[in-house]
Amino acid sequence: MKTMSRKLNLVELRSLIRRNQFTQSTSGFAPGHTQVNLVILPKAYAYDFLLFCQRNPKSCPLIEVTDIGSPVPKLTTPHADLRFDLPKYRIYKKGILAEEVHDIEAYWQEDLVSFLIGCSFTFEQALIDNGLSIRHIEEDRNVPMYITNIPCEPAGAFQGNLVVSMRPFLAADAIRAVEVTSRFPSVHGSPVHIGNPEQIGIHNLSQPDFGDTVTLKDGEIPVFWACGVTPQSVAMSSKPDLMITHAPGHMLITDVKDSHYSIL
Repeated sequence: MKTMSRKLNLVELRSLIRRNQFTQSTSGFAPGHTQVNLVILPKAYAYDFLLFCQRNPKSCPLIEVTDIGSPVPKLTTPHADLRFDLPKYRIYKKGILAEEVHDIEAYWQEDLVSFLIGCSFTFEQALIDNGLSIRHIEEDRNVPMYITNIPCEPAGAFQGNLVVSMRPFLAADAIRAVEVTSRFPSVHGSPVHIGNPEQIGIHNLSQPDFGDTVTLKDGEIPVFWACGVTPQSVAMSSKPDLMITHAPGHMLITDVKDSHYSIL
């Protein structure tokens, strides 16, 4: 589809998403509003996943957990409906990606519990405000994401490896990026790795596991942040009967302002 203007206001953007007329990555859209990852599981798996998030706060910082059977995130976006208000969803069945859809009405069950997880898109505006360029926004692409060799702390039915998102910077800018993102611990915070990707099991930056490749210019180094796509790697490893997630980069945009999650 045709790329949408990032000048859309939040009301316009939500209306387009609800009507399936906006299906691209939400990075760079609705600046100032917190974006979140989504995981939806049957109640039978909910406690184990809650424990998994508690044990892995860097990759799965919890923003909100819904009531059982409710598609409404009452605390962050009370007028939203999680069945319709993300641009794209993924359906995992026993660890296999079964389908990618634009709404999940056909999959909704009365025993489902939804988890909203912090997203690194939240601190991108802060990086921009500090004079740092975000390559995937410049190139109108989704952020590149990679499955690492770093194991998450297992919990109950859930285990798997950390997923990271990558943004390239010159060395001096990478230091500033660490300083800026450290102010946002509720949305992944500071990077988990800087430099040599092979040290964390990434052998080819041009082949991300999720998202799109971006240009790495001369003198730049890759900077990696823990990513809320980690549960999708965990789904493939742990094979729950059903896990519904956002499609990588296609987030829920909440009513909450980014500044709410800054500690400074």
